Amino acid sequence: MKAIRLAFLLAIVAMVLAPLAAFAADGAAVYKAKCASCHGPDGKGETTIGKSMKLRSLASADVQKITDADLTKVISDGKGKMPAYKGKLSADEIKALVAYIRTLK
Repeated sequence: MKAIRLAFLLAIVAMVLAPLAAFAADGAAVYKAKCASCHGPDGKGETTIGKSMKLRSLASADVQKITDADLTKVISDGKGKMPAYKGKLSADEIKALVAYIRTLK
């Protein structure tokens, strides 16, 4: 009987938490929507805009060694010609974006 109760309780918890996961920020989707037009789909900056602005590759060792806090600051506050995304992206979206940038190696 305890096993049935436990299974039922776990099923309820799973049904409640599963939709919440759908709302979690998707770094790849945020990147595609907000960053890829300049930084390119692979982060190398080989777009017309990226080349004209001489963007560094997000996959480069120089960018990858930047701390998460510093990447968060650049995304939030902007830098040079890059616009600020504070107020346009949530903190969770920025965090997911930083995590996605880490995959561009």
